[in-house]
Amino acid sequence: MTQINQETSPLSSINSDLLPTALESRTWNFSNYFSVWMGSVHNIPSYVTIGGFFALGLSTGQVFVVICCAALLVAVLLVLNGHAGNKYGVPFSILLRASYGRKGAILPGVFRGIIAGIMWFGLQTYAGSIAVSIFIGTFFPGYLTLGGNFLFLGLSLSSLLSFLLFWLINLLFIFADVNTLGRLTKSVTVLIFIVFGGMSIWSIQLAGGVEMILDFEPSGGRDVSLFLLVSCVSAIVATWVAPILSVSDITRYSSSKRAHAGGQFIGILATYLLFACASISIIIGSEIAFGVPVWNVLEVVNNFDSVFAVILSLTTLALATLSVNIVGNVIPAANQLTALFPTKLNFKKSALVVATLGILLLPWKLMENPTSIFMFLNMVGALLSPVIGVMLTHYYFISKKMINLDAVYGIRGKQPLASFQVPALLATILTGGLSLLGSKIAALEVFYTISSLLGIIVSACLYITFYSIQTTFNFKKIQ
Repeated sequence: MTQINQETSPLSSINSDLLPTALESRTWNFSNYFSVWMGSVHNIPSYVTIGGFFALGLSTGQVFVVICCAALLVAVLLVLNGHAGNKYGVPFSILLRASYGRKGAILPGVFRGIIAGIMWFGLQTYAGSIAVSIFIGTFFPGYLTLGGNFLFLGLSLSSLLSFLLFWLINLLFIFADVNTLGRLTKSVTVLIFIVFGGMSIWSIQLAGGVEMILDFEPSGGRDVSLFLLVSCVSAIVATWVAPILSVSDITRYSSSKRAHAGGQFIGILATYLLFACASISIIIGSEIAFGVPVWNVLEVVNNFDSVFAVILSLTTLALATLSVNIVGNVIPAANQLTALFPTKLNFKKSALVVATLGILLLPWKLMENPTSIFMFLNMVGALLSPVIGVMLTHYYFISKKMINLDAVYGIRGKQPLASFQVPALLATILTGGLSLLGSKIAALEVFYTISSLLGIIVSACLYITFYSIQTTFNFKKIQ
């Protein structure tokens, strides 16, 4: 493994938050990685997605298969892209340079770390604040009507207070150390299995038993094509494109390869198995019992008779949102900002900027128009999935899992890193362009519909092709 020569390298010019993680700081073990992505699976948008599958006419068995296939793909991609982070201890913003060049890495880094990260931080913070409002309203019903007709940019006084409160809670954990975050994810794991397991049992009882769930035929059911099933798998994977890209931001803290690889793989599969059972039973059970499927888990919580069950459920949802917000949004966004302005910002300052921009984004306004949100997310997903293909191809097939740390950190050596890696940029731009054009051109629609899957495959093939052409004809690298 290539190490930075600390005796000859100007380490004082490198931001310490971006340097390879020291061995004594690699404290995350199997249980940390088993639990780290729980909140990414069990959230409101995920349950709405599964409800959409039933609306498309998928049967119970088909939805279960779709979830399991997507879980397997996500687990494999997380482990593969997390290998370099663990081996070299480098964050995503630095790792990108190996594939794209020192300056070329800015484009995918900004899309993932800043645009996607900050946007999702705001949306997740607002989603968590809804649970906070219900929680407080359970004990103080008058809280929900606090301020009367007062509105702040479309937000009621109680909603604004809940948003700011949950934002402050996020801020406290942002400034805590990585071990505190690890303890948070572990505690969320236990609560998720209790709460969502309980929701499954409650829904099955509503439906009249497991047999009723398994025999359920969706309203408006129709013959389902293989392409539709693949599209549904792609839809789930699409929500993971950003975390898969920046997974090295957390695997750099792994105590061993087995800890992050085994923990993430088994954790994702176990979590999605619970999610499959919970989402299917909740959606079908509520449709059988009430005649209308309940896709929002907060509506399920509102139907609980026990105050204790309501409190436990809301606490779990809020903590799950908190954990994924920090791991999946704040850390990659802050690292990217720090990489862009290493002499002006450190991780904590960057995290504060991210949190502030998350408020200025007015996420509740974005959620008023779901069409614009999904269009934006589809655009980001179309541009980010090719980056996964390029990164994996470069690391495993081009560099053979070897990274010159001096080069990626911009330290002068015998093998300087190019400013722009043209094959990587071309593969990313062309693949992303095909996906975006698919939303407008019928002949290319397949690239848009399953962009999260095709994006990875097509970009990998293009990158290998362009890299081979560059090597064969010995084109000069852009310095």
